[in-house]
Amino acid sequence: MIVLQDVKKMYYRGSEELPILKGISLNVAKGDFVGIVGPSGSGKSTLMNMIGLLDVPTSGTYTLDGVETERMKEDRLAELRNRKIGFIFQQFNLLPRLTAVENVELPLIYAGVPKKARREQALAVLESLGMSGRGGHKPSELSGGQQQRVAIARALAGSPSLLLADEPTGALDTKTGAEVLELMMQLNEAGNTIVLITHDLQIAANARRVISIRDGSIVSDERNSPPPAALPARQEVVIA
Repeated sequence: MIVLQDVKKMYYRGSEELPILKGISLNVAKGDFVGIVGPSGSGKSTLMNMIGLLDVPTSGTYTLDGVETERMKEDRLAELRNRKIGFIFQQFNLLPRLTAVENVELPLIYAGVPKKARREQALAVLESLGMSGRGGHKPSELSGGQQQRVAIARALAGSPSLLLADEPTGALDTKTGAEVLELMMQLNEAGNTIVLITHDLQIAANARRVISIRDGSIVSDERNSPPPAALPARQEVVIA
């Protein structure tokens, strides 16, 4: 699914070279759940931007779902990003004037899905996440957990190959955060490939595999067997 080979990222301050990623090589198989953890300044956000096709390497190669990306122009990257990647953000990034179902429809609009079909798809994915009665509500009318669930529905709406989650529990209380993590584990069990970016080792530990990054380099790569559960296995998750 994801193959990064000797990926480096440099920024420049005048003539000074600032290395951010220092030769990252990483494979993620289809259906895996990977937590990438590191402190502020470690390079994990830059790595997330690379994986999410929001930035390009200074050198090295990145192949996503069999597609080589490093020489693509921005419009082609945007097309691939919309088709292959669903993003889940810490602050939800829902548009406040749109209802839940309208927010979920957004990536389908960009993908050119006809109006009737995208409404049906958006309602179906909201229902699958226990939000069927909330489609007409605006973000301000929803709890934090419900807003994150809508954000996850939006990420899933276009059936992407990869879910990329950036600190998805950071704006939630402990209980609701645990419920969102359990939901992500259920999505992974259903076959979704997930990469979770976090600074918190306890959050990352819910993934099947944990990669630690520091000073722009991978310092450890370990697999949880079996992965721990945020909540008891197969417990029905209801976010108030």
